[in-house]
Amino acid sequence: MDITAIALFVVAGLASLFMAWVIGAGSSGATPFAPAVGANAISTMRAAFVVGIFGFAGAVTQGSNVSEAVGSGLVGGISLPATGVIVVLLIGAGLMAIGISTGYPIATAFTVTGSVVGVGLALGGTPVWSKYAQIGAVWVLTPFVGGGIAYAIASVLPRQDVPERYSVPVLAGLVGAVLTNVRFASLGPDGTAGSLSGLARRTLGVDGLAIPFVVTLLVAVGIAVAVSLDIRRDKYGGLRRVLLSLGALVAFSAGGSQVGLAVGPLLPLLDTVGMIHPLAVLAGGGLGILVGSWTGAPRMIKSLAQDYSSLGPRRSISALVPSFLIAQLAVLLGVPVSFNEIVVSAIIGSGAAVGGGSAVGSRKIVVTVGAWAGSLVLALALGYASVVALPIG
Repeated sequence: MDITAIALFVVAGLASLFMAWVIGAGSSGATPFAPAVGANAISTMRAAFVVGIFGFAGAVTQGSNVSEAVGSGLVGGISLPATGVIVVLLIGAGLMAIGISTGYPIATAFTVTGSVVGVGLALGGTPVWSKYAQIGAVWVLTPFVGGGIAYAIASVLPRQDVPERYSVPVLAGLVGAVLTNVRFASLGPDGTAGSLSGLARRTLGVDGLAIPFVVTLLVAVGIAVAVSLDIRRDKYGGLRRVLLSLGALVAFSAGGSQVGLAVGPLLPLLDTVGMIHPLAVLAGGGLGILVGSWTGAPRMIKSLAQDYSSLGPRRSISALVPSFLIAQLAVLLGVPVSFNEIVVSAIIGSGAAVGGGSAVGSRKIVVTVGAWAGSLVLALALGYASVVALPIG
C-alpha cells in the first residue's frame, strides 16, 4: 500500500475531525438546545453536555445518507483526491471557526457544499443539477416552512380555548409518530437501515401497511397520554420536560445530518486505504461533534438563545417541533442542511407570533442571512481557486 496515500488519508482524517469539532462547537452543538436555554429550562453548560451525547448517537445511527450525498453526490464524473478532501474540509472548518469567534452562526451546510462543488468542478467534474435543485429547494423553503409552522404553533399554544393539556400532548404525539417511522442504522433487513414500525412488521411476519400504522398510532397515543397526564400534574414541569425531550431529539437529528458534512468527503478515499469501515468513520465524526459540543458550544448557545428572540417554554416548543420535522426530512432525502437555518428561522417565527417585530433582533437576522449566502459563494470560490493555484489532483 502506498505510504503517501496513507499519509494523505491521515491528514484528511485529522481535517475531518477538526471539521466535526467545529460543527459540534457551532451549529450542531448550539442550535438544538438554544430555545431551551432561552426559556431557562436548562443551563448552558448542561445543554452543551447533553447535546453532545445525543449528537454522537445521531451521527452513528443516521449519518450515512447525508455522508454519501456529500461524498459522491455533489459533483459527477470524478472522485475527490485526498488533497482535494483536505482543502474542502479546511475551507469549511475555517469559515465555521470565523463564525464561532464572531458569534454569528455560519451555515455549515453552505460552506461544505460550496467548497466540495468548487473543488470538484475545478478538477473537471460535472455539475449534478438535479441534486443542486433538491438542495436549493430545501434551503430556500426551510425558513418559510420552519418559521411558518413555528408561527402557527406559537399562535395556538397561548390561546385560552386551546388548553395546553391538549395542544402540547398532540404535538408530542405527532413527534412520536414521526420518530417511529424514521430510519435508523441496522434496524432493516440484513443489518440495513430501517424504522421501528418496519421492524415491528417484520417481527410479526405480516405484510402490508396495517402493522406500521397500528404501531405508529399506539406510540403517538401513548406519548400524548403520558404528556397530558404529566402536564395536568405539574404544568410548568411538564412543559419543561417536553421542551428538553424535543431538544434531545433535535440534537440527535443534528448529529445524523451534520456528521455527513465532516466525514462525507472522506468516504470516497476508503477504497484507497482499505480496512476501514464507513461506520468507524461515522463514529469518529460523531466523537468529534461530541467533543466540540462540550468544549466550544456554550458561546454560540448563548448567542442564539439571547439575541434572536425573547423565548419562553411555549415558544421554544413551537420552534423545536418544526426543527425536528425538517431535520428528519433532510436526513431522509440525504440533503446537507444547515441547522442554524432550521432553528434560527423557527425561533424567529415563534418569537414573532407572540411578541411581534419587537421580539426579534432584525439587525442580527439580516447580518446572519448575509453571512449564510456569503459563506456559500466564498467557499465555492475558495475551493475552485485552491485547485487552480495548488497542485491538487
